[in-house]
Amino acid sequence: MKILYPLIFLLVTFFFIGPIVLSFVASMTPSSEFYDYSKIFPSKLTLDHINKLLFTLGGLRALFVSVQVALVAIGVSFLFGIPAGYAIARYIFPGRDTVKLVMLFTRSIPLIVVSVALVTTYIRLNLADTVLGVALAHAAMILPFIVIITSSIFSSVFVEYEEAGMVFGLSRFGAFLRITLPLALPGLAASAIYAFIMSWNEVFAASVLSIQNRTLPAHILSTAMASPDYFKYAMATVMAVPALLFIFIIRKYLVSIWGISLN
Repeated sequence: MKILYPLIFLLVTFFFIGPIVLSFVASMTPSSEFYDYSKIFPSKLTLDHINKLLFTLGGLRALFVSVQVALVAIGVSFLFGIPAGYAIARYIFPGRDTVKLVMLFTRSIPLIVVSVALVTTYIRLNLADTVLGVALAHAAMILPFIVIITSSIFSSVFVEYEEAGMVFGLSRFGAFLRITLPLALPGLAASAIYAFIMSWNEVFAASVLSIQNRTLPAHILSTAMASPDYFKYAMATVMAVPALLFIFIIRKYLVSIWGISLN
């Protein structure tokens, strides 16, 4: 039994980490050895494929656009989602549950159904083919989930803490900023990761709404189909690294299921 648990842990870890590691190795395998099935691992590694993807095929610019779009989408969705989630968590009003259901219902409508109307609206508002336009579309998709998630997070923070703060002279807004928000920060960090991944992986809206300012997934979609397999693995690596870095930076704000801080 002492050997069984570590073995299961290693198998589960390899199940999740294995494809990422293999993608990284494949992306740095020389083209001369990529289709040589007699070699499990290449004799040497090269960054040539990633370098061509970023600098020759324009992936670096698309990468910066994706980061800008994701950060703006997170900011907009949090700007409106946090107050809405707090209101749903703290106030009882008619139709509160209906509001949450309606917000989730909006995500049941495929984006392709409203794509023509969306593009027409963007052209009239001069938002077509802009970073802000794509970010607003991503924020609209992220916002319902942020409202639902943050409402659950704020519900887990005892309202008595806010009331105690108001007894000592804080306003409700001051109690929210100084008491509730710090206590909810780990959950909000997890929400930020969820929002970032949703924006980072979204491809349809960016493909429809932009041509010159396409995000990395949309740029990859337009170039990957005719590319060799090692370029596709290079694209997977370029897609994965920024998301992993974002999670690494924000991980200290997370708490595990047992409430132990991750330092």
